[in-house]
Amino acid sequence: MLVKNYAVPPRLRPSFLPPVPPPGEILSTERAASTEAKYGVALGDTNNVYAPFASKMEWEIGKWAKLRGSGSTAFTDLLKIDGASLVVDALGLSFNSSLQLNALIDEKLPGRPKFTRSEVVVAGEVFELYSRNIIECVRALFGDTDFAPYLFVVPERHYADKDKTIRLYHNMHTAKWWWSTQKQVEEDNPGATIIPILLSSDKTQLTMFGNKTAYPVYMTIGNIPKEIRRKPSRRAYVLLAYLPTSRLGHIKNKAARRRALGNLFHKCLSFITEPLREAGAKGIPIASGDGILRRGHPIVACYIGDYPEQLLVTCVKTGWCPTGDVNHTSLGDGDLKCQPRNLRKILAALDRLDEGGTVYAKACTEAGIKPIVHPFWEHLPYTNIFLSITSDILHQLYQGIIKHLIAWLKECLGEAELDARCRRLPPNHNIRLFMKGISHLNRVTGREHDQISRFLLGIVIDIKLPDGLSPVRLVAAVRAILDFACIAQYPMHTTETLAQLEDARMSFHRNKSIFVDLGVRDAFNLPKLHGMEHYPENVTLLGTLDNCNTEYTERLHIDLAKDAYRSTNRKDEFSQMTFLNPGIIYERELTMAKHPTHKAIKFSTLETAYGAPFFRDCLSRYIVGLTDPELSNAQVEREANSVDVPFNAVPVFQRIKFSTCDPYAKKPVDSIVDSIHVQPQKILKGGDVIPARFDTALVNTGLGGKTGASGYRIAQVRVVFSLPPRLAKTILPSTIVPPKYLAYVEWFSGFKPQPERHHSMYKVSCVIKNGDRYASIIPVSNIRRSIHLIPKFGPVAPLHWKSHNVLDECPVFFANPWTDRHIYATLY
Repeated sequence: MLVKNYAVPPRLRPSFLPPVPPPGEILSTERAASTEAKYGVALGDTNNVYAPFASKMEWEIGKWAKLRGSGSTAFTDLLKIDGASLVVDALGLSFNSSLQLNALIDEKLPGRPKFTRSEVVVAGEVFELYSRNIIECVRALFGDTDFAPYLFVVPERHYADKDKTIRLYHNMHTAKWWWSTQKQVEEDNPGATIIPILLSSDKTQLTMFGNKTAYPVYMTIGNIPKEIRRKPSRRAYVLLAYLPTSRLGHIKNKAARRRALGNLFHKCLSFITEPLREAGAKGIPIASGDGILRRGHPIVACYIGDYPEQLLVTCVKTGWCPTGDVNHTSLGDGDLKCQPRNLRKILAALDRLDEGGTVYAKACTEAGIKPIVHPFWEHLPYTNIFLSITSDILHQLYQGIIKHLIAWLKECLGEAELDARCRRLPPNHNIRLFMKGISHLNRVTGREHDQISRFLLGIVIDIKLPDGLSPVRLVAAVRAILDFACIAQYPMHTTETLAQLEDARMSFHRNKSIFVDLGVRDAFNLPKLHGMEHYPENVTLLGTLDNCNTEYTERLHIDLAKDAYRSTNRKDEFSQMTFLNPGIIYERELTMAKHPTHKAIKFSTLETAYGAPFFRDCLSRYIVGLTDPELSNAQVEREANSVDVPFNAVPVFQRIKFSTCDPYAKKPVDSIVDSIHVQPQKILKGGDVIPARFDTALVNTGLGGKTGASGYRIAQVRVVFSLPPRLAKTILPSTIVPPKYLAYVEWFSGFKPQPERHHSMYKVSCVIKNGDRYASIIPVSNIRRSIHLIPKFGPVAPLHWKSHNVLDECPVFFANPWTDRHIYATLY
């Protein structure tokens, strides 16, 4: 399946719903004070930029103590070494203990709303709940000055074409939930600004050993662009609460214990979200960071969590779809459409609680939910919890479907051959090499499953199956899953890419019978596999899936839970932890080191150590072609024979890098997204050998566009060098200035008009001319990016192939489209 890429068009005039007065109506023409102004007033007149800390030294020490220190008690002990004030006086500190430092931070520094301790009683037991006021958290996020230039306050419709036939979905304000909710709210309260609340919860382990756990709840708002929300450093998420982590071990009946745990969860969430009932319905005055005052309606739009958390939130039994009404025995039927659960029917069942336990339990069972007492979403305005559950890339795809797929492949192909192929893959910037194979990995993370998926198809293309079965269906099934995973993660979707997402899902269902024939599976009633059906509707309803990926909140566990725990004294840790404050595909820019790795490498060394035997000849041909571009290849070859190169060494670089700029960064910072290694073998002092590495690259031959394979060719980069003016003037006329960076490359065959039929990857082979690799010198600026090549292994991987020599030993390769979304969306 070929996937078309849609570059981000200039923002077209969006279509708005026509409520009067308009949504996002400004309540006052007078602007409220910004957060910085309020902070300045609180500090009073001072010239100390580190206030409320006495000095830069005190600020740095306080920062170290809270973010890098060994713990509260240890820090207090440090300050009391050899007397009560020796260390404090020597450092000029105004605090002499962690307690005083905490008081300074909590009382003087601006921050997120304070935590409060509450008691929740369930099943006759009292539990501690640490939480923040959710309305104050909404105000803090909406009013953050850093976010003010980017806030979305009205829904918009974006299109990829002028005729408005291809709808675009990306941030939440471009999707249907915001539109429909805006319309509902406007009917009762014209001039509303919708504030979508995104909630997420997930229990996490605090210690490597033992059973210390935390149950954090996070929140953010959909008004903040997803490109900001997904960066923990931008603090667009708020740690909203720590839920009780009791296992209720005193309740011996397992069914009763599960019901009690469910009731405890919803009791806590009901307490936390109770302020949203009135605020969501009637609205609250709320100021953005630039001081503009609006009437905001905070409404729960999304609940982000893994499958067990989704079941807990929706009160649905294990093994069932948390959002739809399909029977759990039919989850493997790809053709059966899953309809959303009937919220009205469920709310009617919840209203029968006062009729007694038996009646209530029966009514809930008939409605398709467990008999939880007052789910937290029962009285939330404009919230349908079954439409709020988000598709989950991390747990559903990588820790779910990809994990299953790898296990199936290990079983039907054999671990030994699968691992042998993994060990023979060439390196690449975007590929992790598993030199011991993948069969015996323990506690495999989502990131590792992601890395494995990047080469999974290439190592099964022509593998030998038992009983002489053709690998065609296996290749198609694997390709379909990988297609789905890649397309699902697009940072921008259109109606067409969503259709391609559905095509990929159905392609798997058409070919999944191969796993039955191989004896790997009997049925496919897997909730996570069924969940793939809901991805397109999730995108159209709530925006692209990077709006609500659990990977972001998994990362927050480190900052807001685990690091917070390690900075406490491990006694009453939750009360201490609460005091801490915690797609778009961009253009790539070539980035080279300011100075060469080696100032002068002799041609003889380039020929031997770098594997560039024709460097001098290629340089002569390049000089002729640069001097007279009108010459034919034959004429260039003839003229090059008479070129004298009066030097025998050039400056050499060992890395080509590509970077992108983040438009939402506080300060423009380029991040390295790709690199090409060009380095010879290195022998360390102890005798250990680091093998040579010469990466392959995608080269624009002159006619390549932003998408598609036409005009591009693959080459292995052997040398990256420059011709300084002192050298250039000896071989070129003064009117000609050579490119700043040049590369000696060895070519692979060109792309065919279409990729291979069954797996849709392009096949390329080494170009041999007169028994040698065909090479030439090109400007480095012609190199667009790195590209990973997967060897054509045949039925069995040859023993003499190794990761460091396979590019030299193997004659035929497949261009890998899975290394990252950039190559998938632009080349294929």
